[in-house]
Amino acid sequence: MIISQFDEKTTTATLSVKGRFDYSCQKEFRECFGQYPKGTGYIVDLDEVSYIDSSALGMLLLLRDHSGGDSSKVVLKNANDFVANALRMARFERLFSLR
Repeated sequence: MIISQFDEKTTTATLSVKGRFDYSCQKEFRECFGQYPKGTGYIVDLDEVSYIDSSALGMLLLLRDHSGGDSSKVVLKNANDFVANALRMARFERLFSLR
């Protein structure tokens, strides 16, 4: 499940992912970020993610592209040890702000 909130002052959307972040979330995740205009900043809250796989990493890359590619403002935050390790193994600290 993904909960989406938008802060108009900062033009930043927060996407809170809950449970398994895998292929089964693809449609919902794309719909969540797709409702906002290109160039929107994003915070992806991974606090309640119990599992992440390569398809979720691909979805995060799609989000980054939607947000502006190299000039994007995407923050991945609150990852547990398992999720943080997967992000580091994929070298996502080079593409995203990890908090």
